[in-house]
Amino acid sequence: MIKHIQIHKNIKTLIVILLTSLLSSCEEFDLKSTSDLSDEEIATGLKSALNVGTDTAVKILNSPDGYYKDNLVKILLPDEAAIIVNNIALIPGGNLLIEETITAINRSAEDAAKEASPIFLNAINSITFADAKVILSGANDAATIYLKSNTKDALFNVFQPKINLSLSKEFLPGISAQSSYASLVSKYNVVANSSLGLLKPISGNSLSAHTTEKALNGIFLKVAFEEGRIRTNINHRVNDILRKVFEKK
Repeated sequence: MIKHIQIHKNIKTLIVILLTSLLSSCEEFDLKSTSDLSDEEIATGLKSALNVGTDTAVKILNSPDGYYKDNLVKILLPDEAAIIVNNIALIPGGNLLIEETITAINRSAEDAAKEASPIFLNAINSITFADAKVILSGANDAATIYLKSNTKDALFNVFQPKINLSLSKEFLPGISAQSSYASLVSKYNVVANSSLGLLKPISGNSLSAHTTEKALNGIFLKVAFEEGRIRTNINHRVNDILRKVFEKK
């Protein structure tokens, strides 16, 4: 019995030694693999990944239904309109008007999406060697997080005027996002004003800021998705530098 226990302990000890040795070898391989890349290669690979990711994201969202038919990025009504949605049964034709407004809002975002490309390109070109090393060793959305922190304010400033223009643009004859939303609010306020104080009228209109913020969130969500695919799926590494840098990661 004692001999069996001793043999069992010896086997456990051997397994621990073998596993420790294997893990050490893997760590040495990873470090050696990464060190095979020059600073220039790492930076070029990261910039290429972001160029591919942002180009793909912008093209998807700039296309018809890019926002509207993707539930992950679809833009709904502003928070101020929640009271309208909750009482929509009181508004004649209200459900149709809500859908019409949401459609028009998303068309505005799709129309504006292409404005992101030059701002992204400028930020990508500004990535330093030090930035690239940190991003490469980071999470699957590390490059997107970097890009967001360096572009969101500039994107908002460029996007909002474009969104404003798009919100007033007729996507169907006589129908724009702004006119649809104004009609929705107006019809709700008629009901609210006759409710003897049971419903509160809406006076604000945050449609522009709301649409701009949600449109940008959608773009970064798509960029992060594309970055993750490049990092984890060899089939999405569409050029030599991507294959070289991300297979060494």
